[in-house]
Amino acid sequence: MKKTSKKNGFKKFWRLGLEDFNTQNFDIGVDDELIVREGNYQYNVYDIIKKYGTPTEIVFPTVMENRVRDLIDTFNAYIKISGYKGRFYYHYAMKANQTKEFVLPAVAEGANLDVASANELFLVKRMIEQDKFNAKIRVICNGPKTEKYISLIEELRGKGLIVVPIIEDYLELERLKKFKGEVGIRVDLEIKVKAHWDKRYNRFGFSESELLKIGKIRNLSTLHYHISKQIETIDGFVKPLERALALFQQMKEKNPNLDTLDIGGGAGVPFEKKKHFYTGKSLIRQIVNTAKTECDKLGLKHPNLIVEWGSYVAAPAQITIYKILAQKDVSEKNKKKWYVIDGSFMNDLLDTWAIHQKWHVTPVNHLRAKRLQQVWLAGSSCDSDDRYTSGGGYISLPCFEDCDDLYIAVYDTGAYQDALASHHCLLSSPAKLIAQNGEIKIARKRENPEDVGKIFGW
Repeated sequence: MKKTSKKNGFKKFWRLGLEDFNTQNFDIGVDDELIVREGNYQYNVYDIIKKYGTPTEIVFPTVMENRVRDLIDTFNAYIKISGYKGRFYYHYAMKANQTKEFVLPAVAEGANLDVASANELFLVKRMIEQDKFNAKIRVICNGPKTEKYISLIEELRGKGLIVVPIIEDYLELERLKKFKGEVGIRVDLEIKVKAHWDKRYNRFGFSESELLKIGKIRNLSTLHYHISKQIETIDGFVKPLERALALFQQMKEKNPNLDTLDIGGGAGVPFEKKKHFYTGKSLIRQIVNTAKTECDKLGLKHPNLIVEWGSYVAAPAQITIYKILAQKDVSEKNKKKWYVIDGSFMNDLLDTWAIHQKWHVTPVNHLRAKRLQQVWLAGSSCDSDDRYTSGGGYISLPCFEDCDDLYIAVYDTGAYQDALASHHCLLSSPAKLIAQNGEIKIARKRENPEDVGKIFGW
């Protein structure tokens, strides 16, 4: 059993109100309950879930908007300060979260788009046909190009959309020789960085030597690379950027229209909130300064810069709420407890199981509880892997027996979890609520048994 030490240190203890940890909008209300601020509006999360129930995902589009706007403004500010001559384009990676309430706020704040499939590009087509998007929006097309995908690229290019397919292999290189618009090409840089998702081998793109052998590529405007996801240090961005610019210079000799470097995704999110993590500002400053220094050293005209940071903007815009249903002893000799939630990690937050994602977890109510219990969290499916143990360590939550009811919030759940969600044990997906302009709207109702059964043909 653990006691909180400082009477007024609860906000700091739960890592709330800290910009470095993306919790600047979160605080503790007068009733010891979690509140989220949106300008001068504020939402009491406990009141929301008492009305709408759990499990529930709550999306805050304003957080998404602020992060996109700050990203673009910060890049443009450092470009101006450093005297960098290229332009900056932010492309939101739709694969991070294709939900309309994520995509539209990003576009509204100036984001262009990065799609990874024909179906994602189809959504762009639909939005343009509905006059939702400015026709001048720029779209990068990544991922393997099926014939359906390429045909849609050609169709939208014919309608005036700035759509740039990124060539991944020799078949795509041959197929896109007759494409009338700009194209990009992806390189698999011969460099590895410290990142949770780093892979020894990468099946995407061409090797550096292959690109130099290919030589001239019709309408080539963009060199693209993607090192990894959740890159852990700023140096993990600097080293690949230096190498890519040297390759860029060599390729430009036979491709004079090459003018843009797309450095892909990888900007990390401080999911755990236990230790210092680089800020977006410090990362962007280093990227721009490195690009300018290297270009000037190489005598290279400053290329336009693109980033495709998806998790960086989407993850902090959503929290997932569960109710604690019961507690159980971990073992007879162990004083630690299992807390059983009314949802499923394997279904709702699949990265917990798939890649051992670590999350920040706090109570929704009883945030000033004097007694805390060290716990592991267990999901409601019948699978022993449906659990969250903070990588083997315990997390601290209020003592179950001291609470009439207890709810928890899992932070930074806005990226990838929706698209990866499943229905193991036919459990229902959480409801999804949109908190915007001081109001709550239902984007997705919590599924009933009939809804889930229909998915499986019943």
